[in-house]
Amino acid sequence: MFSNVIGRGGKFLLDQIVRFLTHFKINPNILTFTGVLISFWAAFEFGYGNFFRGSLVVIAAGLFDMLDGEVARVSRTESRFGAFYDSVIDRYSDVIILQGLMVYYAREQMLEYVVLVGVVFMGAVLTSYARARAESLIPSCKVGFMERPERIVLLIIGGLANRMEAVLWILAILGNWTVINRIYYTWKELPKQKRAE
Repeated sequence: MFSNVIGRGGKFLLDQIVRFLTHFKINPNILTFTGVLISFWAAFEFGYGNFFRGSLVVIAAGLFDMLDGEVARVSRTESRFGAFYDSVIDRYSDVIILQGLMVYYAREQMLEYVVLVGVVFMGAVLTSYARARAESLIPSCKVGFMERPERIVLLIIGGLANRMEAVLWILAILGNWTVINRIYYTWKELPKQKRAE
């Protein structure tokens, strides 16, 4: 009951913001680009160990990530380029935020966590690459449970709860497991595609 009220309130607020932006004909691609600029701010906060504040900034960046698609839909300006641009900029945002964490652990001389963030990097980048490459061979490859929304939510939780190290372990393991899962799924599906042809 209470969660429904929060959900409805959040949707109402989001709809009002979208209506405002649409009224002033704000280009969705500008919102996408603004989101990546805010990611630099989040990375700066993370780089100085301000995990709580950095997580709040990540939430702000995530808001722009939600708004661009909604504004494009409501204003009927959706395009194939817009979808492509949004996807590429999302990868930049991921890398920028993780670089902030890498800088922090390097400054603290915690080499094992510098390496761990690097492993998270690999999972984050290769999750989307594996899907894109697989879908050039098979119709769909959405398997796995550690995509961008889950990564962002976990980073926010890690920062707000001051449990970033634990979250990085989860991201490193499950992110790369998702990549492996997609490789296996594609390997299993390719013979079916050949038979269908």
